[in-house]
Order: sequence, then structure tokens, then C-alpha cells
Amino acid sequence: MTTQVLDIRGMTCAACSQRIEKVVGRMKGVANANVNLATERLFLEYDESLIGLSEVMGKIDSIGYKALELQKDSADADRLRKQKQIRIMWAKFIVSAVFSIPLVYIAMAPMVGGMDAPLPFGLDPLTGPLRYAIAELILVIPVICAGYRFYVVGYRALVMRAPNMDSLIAVGTTAAVAYSLWGVVRIAQTSGAAQNVSMAGMGGSMGEAVGAAGAPAAMNMYLDHLYFESAAVIITLIMLGKTLEAMSKGRTGEAIKKLMGLAPKTAFVLRGADGLRLQDPNADSGSLTEIEIPIDDVLPGDLVIVRPGAKIPVDGTVVSGSTSIDESMLTGESLPVDKREGDKVYAATINTTGSITFRAEKVGSDTALAQIIKLVEDAQGSKAPIAQLADVVAGIFVPVVIGIAVVVGALWLIATRDPAFALGIFISILVIACPCALGLATPTAIMVGTGKGAEQGILIKGGEALESAGRVDTVVFDKTGTITEGKPTVTDVIAVAGGSDELLSIVASAEKPSEHPLGRAIAQSAEASGIELATPLSWESLTGLGVEATLPAAVSAVAEETNFEANVGNEKPVSVVVGNLRLMGERGVDTGSLAQEAERLAAEGKTPMYAAIDGRAAGLVAVADVVKESSKAAVARLHEMGIRTVMLTGDNLRTGKAIAKQVGIDEALCEVLPTDKANEIKRLQSEGRNVAMVGDGINDAPALASADIGLAIGSGTDVAMESADVVLMRSDLADVPAAIYLSKRTIRNIKQNLFWAFGYNVIGIPVAAGLLYLFGGPLLNPMFAAAAMSLSSVSVLTNALRLKRLDLKQ
Repeated sequence: MTTQVLDIRGMTCAACSQRIEKVVGRMKGVANANVNLATERLFLEYDESLIGLSEVMGKIDSIGYKALELQKDSADADRLRKQKQIRIMWAKFIVSAVFSIPLVYIAMAPMVGGMDAPLPFGLDPLTGPLRYAIAELILVIPVICAGYRFYVVGYRALVMRAPNMDSLIAVGTTAAVAYSLWGVVRIAQTSGAAQNVSMAGMGGSMGEAVGAAGAPAAMNMYLDHLYFESAAVIITLIMLGKTLEAMSKGRTGEAIKKLMGLAPKTAFVLRGADGLRLQDPNADSGSLTEIEIPIDDVLPGDLVIVRPGAKIPVDGTVVSGSTSIDESMLTGESLPVDKREGDKVYAATINTTGSITFRAEKVGSDTALAQIIKLVEDAQGSKAPIAQLADVVAGIFVPVVIGIAVVVGALWLIATRDPAFALGIFISILVIACPCALGLATPTAIMVGTGKGAEQGILIKGGEALESAGRVDTVVFDKTGTITEGKPTVTDVIAVAGGSDELLSIVASAEKPSEHPLGRAIAQSAEASGIELATPLSWESLTGLGVEATLPAAVSAVAEETNFEANVGNEKPVSVVVGNLRLMGERGVDTGSLAQEAERLAAEGKTPMYAAIDGRAAGLVAVADVVKESSKAAVARLHEMGIRTVMLTGDNLRTGKAIAKQVGIDEALCEVLPTDKANEIKRLQSEGRNVAMVGDGINDAPALASADIGLAIGSGTDVAMESADVVLMRSDLADVPAAIYLSKRTIRNIKQNLFWAFGYNVIGIPVAAGLLYLFGGPLLNPMFAAAAMSLSSVSVLTNALRLKRLDLKQ
């Protein structure tokens, strides 16, 4: 499957996005089509062997919208385009308001202030009704021109049998203007008749005089049929609402725009005297040339120079120099990180002190920053399951509203025999209905929520992850590298016979090829003590148990004094097994003499590693991993949120319980093999719990995938991050409750938005239909209906923007 993001132009409401989703989703070869109304983008998944992107784009164009491929500089171009669009919208609103205000005054002054209300010369509706009507017509024309897009888009959507919000506005205001034009025509006819009757009445009969007296009454009746001001105010208020909505939508995407603006535009790279790429940092300085090139031209393998105060242009590894780098944009950690030869550096981080040269490794879309941006964009383009009902309603909303307006208007016409009254009801229903609020309720909250998380180093991969995290009632932690620093050190070496250095030499040699944190810690500790390590003749990692190795002849007192076959000068290889008690049991090694010491070490929170040489117990090597400073506080905050905490570890029971007690965890599941971690997650889920798993290693990936929500520590492996739903870039456990809190608040915000969007329409449409009027209450004026509709979308956006002020550290 191929994924593609398209920029969609021409959408105005949720009905538009639903139309595109339905049409594209039905095309053969399209697996998924998801339109985000807030970002105006289509997230497409399709099979290139069955359908081409041009076919999809052509289909979208054929239904009245415009689909464009995203370009590399699309962020800047999109920002400039939207700024220009907002300026045009403001200009149109101002033009509309300039003509609507006097129109409303002329239309309403005689009703509010009586016939004595001051009006411009010659516009008295009694003495000059035709002039009065024509003045209103002249004033409404510029307003209609300013809002011409409502008519173009709205009627085109109607013709294509896919009506949207613009269709409601177009039909409603067209009805008002058409009815008013009919009133103008009747006033003109009545005015002409009145003049004829008046002329005839000078020498005519009594009947003619009565006719002359009735003409003004007829004209007054038709004056009541003028709805020009309603059409003008509806268009003006909706343009104001749309302008405010566009501005608010721009603010919801500020986080992603900040991320996109972090990367520098150029980089300084080393080139040879001939201008070709140079990859040797130790080359003669006389043969090096430093040149500035666009960041897009940097290739893997290039040598890049970064001076103090400059930003790192791409990801890579330092080959010379040392410095401190501010990685707060990536991890949220405010303190600079020291970097020297061999250390990794990341794009958009800031070099604070020294000059460095590094080799470019990941460029363009492969950098950590680009991956973060893509992750956030994908999340903002996703939908939460909670929004499914809103999507269904939005798909049928406009046709249903038009049907309600026609039926209710007809019923009122039959009941009152008053076309003007029925028309007012018809217009009010069309204008007050708002599918926009339904379409914006979910994506705006997700955009702001995921953006807020990204600013704090919490990367949430989508709406479904947000919703799942908000329901969590149990958090399961991996121990090593998650609760602890993941940098264990050797604390105790206890030999059955001989010296501790001799035992450490044998155990460290057996662990030398190991990638396990405990194995690496033992090997590094021995090397730091100046102990020379042997290279195993054979080696095997026993997952969840330990290692087994064959070493060259042992030259230690450990082997000699314990009567093993190996001794000084003997060239016979030695079989060494290092691991936990379960491994010793499987190998038939008697560990009784070490049991008491092992229990003592475990009770201190250390991990005792048994060593056996040629099938006999040789001693213990204890390793301890320091608990992260934030672990205890993070667990305490989870408890305050009513969340149960569990720790999964392969450590023995005593060590595991000691660590769990130290940080306040409710339950410790110890001696769990990596392959069984996912089973433990499923067991907790079978108890009816919504489980979050927090881990950092490859062996955590199955458990992360099995959990309702997986949270990967940012310092962990790519496999763990790929399997997780949330990535915590700072490797700080305080971000676990912060992520859950953010998710809960975002989902609450979505629910508030949906409640308002549904509630507004459920209450507003019956009120507009005259429900209150039936029971002696007021009748909703179409102008107030337009104001309410405009404010409904803005209120949803404003509510979503409140998430930007959320304090995740409380």
C-alpha cells in the first residue's frame, strides 16, 4: 500500500469532507481515505497496481474540489496562501458590513422607531415606498457580490446532489432576496396604480376615491415583504464567522508549524579542492574547502561543520571536536547535552559552545525532526473513534435540514396563509443549521492536543491512541531503562573460591559478546578495572535466562582451587554459564551455598547473577541499576489519578519487589521471560483492565503492541518506538502521567465540542422552526439565526484552543 497526503481546496464544512471521503473511498484500489477538515488535507492509502494518484485527484476535481500534491516547501506556501485568504475574507466582510449596516437601519428604523424615525431624504416608506424599496435593493447587491462564493459553491453542490453548508446559505438568502424582489415589483405596480387612481380621482366618483385611499395600504403590505436586510445580515455574519474560523484553525496548527520552522535552510560542508565530496576529517587542511549549500543538497556521508550558536542541519555522528548541544526541541530537556567524538547529533538542535565536525547519516525525511513532524501530521490527520457518530450525521445533515425547512415552511404556510411568515421560518431553519461545528469538533481538539504534546516531547500517534490513553486504568512498566536508568553497574563479586577479580574475569569474558544491559555492565566493569578478557570460543544467548560460553583454558585460581578440570597451563576449554537461578536449575547446578548471599543482594535491590564453571557453582556477580529520579513522583501522580501500577521484570522476585517498593509500585511481576510479557498484558486485560505498557527495548515490542496503549521511552530502540502508540522523547517517566492526563483532557474537550455541536443543532433547529412560537414564545428572526450559526463554529474552535493553556506538570 502507498500512502499520500493531498491538499484539498474548496471545502467549507463537514458535508464537503464527508463527500470526498465517500467518493474517494469507493474507488477501486483505495484502502483508506480520511479527510481532515481543520487541516484541509486528505490522508490517502491506496494500491498503486490498481489505481493511480492522478485518477484520485481527477475524481476529487470532478466533484467540485481541487486536490494538490504537497510540496517540500508546502508549509511556508500554505501559510502565505492562508494569510492572503484571511485578508481577502476580512476585506469582503468589511465591504459587506459597510452596506449591511445602513440597510438594516433603513429597514428596521420604521419598525423600531415608528414612522417618525429619522431616515435619509426621500426614503420615507409612506411618501416614497418605491424609492425606499429600491434603496434596499441597491444596498443588498454589493453584499451579495461579496458573498458570491456561497452561491457558486452552494448551487454547484446542489446540482451534484451533494449539498453543503454553502447550499443552505445560498438557498436561504436566495429565497429572501427573490421574495423581496417580488415585493418590489408589487410595490412598483401598486405605486403606478395609485398614481393613475389619484389622477382619475380628481374628477372621478366616490368609488375611485376609495381606490385611491386603498393603494397606500396595499403598498404598506408589500413593504412588509422586503427581506433584503435579512439576506444581507446573514451573509455578513456568516462571513465574519468564517473569517474568525479560518484564523482559529490557523492557530490550532501552530505546533506543527513551529516544528517545521526549526530546521536551518543551509549547511556548511567540507569539500575537496576539486569541489568533490570529502569524507576524511583528518585530511590535510590545505586541501579542504568549506562551502555553504542548501540543506536539501546534504547527502549521507558528507562532513558538516557546525559553529557555536548554529543549528545542526541533519542527523549524524561527531567525528571531531566537542561541544554542548541544546536538544530541548527534540526531548524537552532544558539542559544542554555534552557531545564528543562518536556521539549522535540531531537536526534542528542548537550547538551552544564548541565547533564540531560530524558525518551526515540521516538527511531529508529520514532525520529525527522529519520523523517527528510526520508522526504529528499523521496524528492530526487521524480520527478518534468517538467522532464516528458525528461523521455519520454530517454526511446526511444538509439534505435532512433542507427537507425539514421545506416541510415546516409548508406547514406554517398552510396554517397561517402568510407567505412572509412561512418564508421567515424556512430561512431561519436553513441558516441556523451548522454542519461545520460537527466537522470541526474532533479534528481541532486532536490538532491542538497532539501539538501540545509534541511541544513537551510527548508524541501521540493518532486519535485512536488519544482515546485509548484516556481510558487507561492500569500502567505496566518495564524495569530496566524505564523505571531505572538502564545503566547498571557491578556492585558485588562473591567467589566460592579464589579472588573476586578472577571470577569477574571469567564472567566478563563470557558476557563480552552480550548486548543485554546487565551483560554489558559486567564486561565494562571488568575492562574499567584493567582486567583482560578472553574471547569466547563459542557463545549463546539464552533469552530471559543468561548466557552460555566456552572459554579458552582458565588461568585463574577460581578454576584451580575449586578442583575443576581446568587449571594453570591446561589448554582444555572451559564451559561457563552465567545467568539467573532458573538457568542454574535447568543446568543442574547446585547453588545452595550461594542462596543466602543471593537473597541478601536481591533484598537490597540488586540483581544477583550466578556463575557456573564446568557445571559447578563458582560465585555471584551482583549488578544494580539506579532508579530514575522521576520514577517515584511519576508513580505517585498515577496513583493520584486513580491508576494502578504494575512492574514487569525478568529479575528475581526479591530484587523486583525491592525496586517496586522503592518507587511505590502496586504490583511486581518478576522472573517474566520476554516472550511472556505480552501474555501478562493479556492476562491483565482479561480482568477487564485498560492497560498501558511503558517500555524501551526490543523485547518490550510485543507487550507494547498487545497493550491497549503502548508508550515507548525515547531513548529506546526504533523497534519499540514503532510498536508504541505514544513516544516519550525525554525518557522521563513524569511524561507517562502527563501523556495520560493530556489524552483525558483532549477527549473531554472533544466530548464538549460534540455536545455543543449536537446540542446547538438539536435545540436551534426546533426553535427556528417556530416551536417556542407555538406555545406563545418568541419567533426566531433569520438574522439572529445567522449570528448563532456563525458563533457555533467559532465556539468549538475556541474551546479546542483552551488545550494550548493546559499545564501537563500539575
